Amino acid sequence: MKVLLVEDHEEIWDFLSRRLKRRGFEVAVAVDGQEGVDKSKSESPDIILLDMNLPVIDGWTVAGLIRADPATAKVPIIALTAHAMSGDKDKAIAAGCTDYCSKPVDFSDLLAKIDANTKR
Repeated sequence: MKVLLVEDHEEIWDFLSRRLKRRGFEVAVAVDGQEGVDKSKSESPDIILLDMNLPVIDGWTVAGLIRADPATAKVPIIALTAHAMSGDKDKAIAAGCTDYCSKPVDFSDLLAKIDANTKR
């Protein structure tokens, strides 16, 4: 299963990509929103882990662009965000994400959400 991790903080994408690879996932990384949109098409991921606070194009806009493209519209997106306030999950879902995971990321929770959203 291929995961597209769209995350601009090297420590976070390094940590998550190494742990996901150890679990058998193939991982592609994008470090800004535009690269995330581009790789959502070129990498054909099974799921996208999307930081919402990104340079170039923010995650909220990225989610909308991915949903608007018929080639990527059905790919599940899990929002990764430090925004853990009341209503932030609803805001992520409204932006086009299928699920939400607050930072710092609880890896076992993230794996459960990946499984739930990809029906592995």
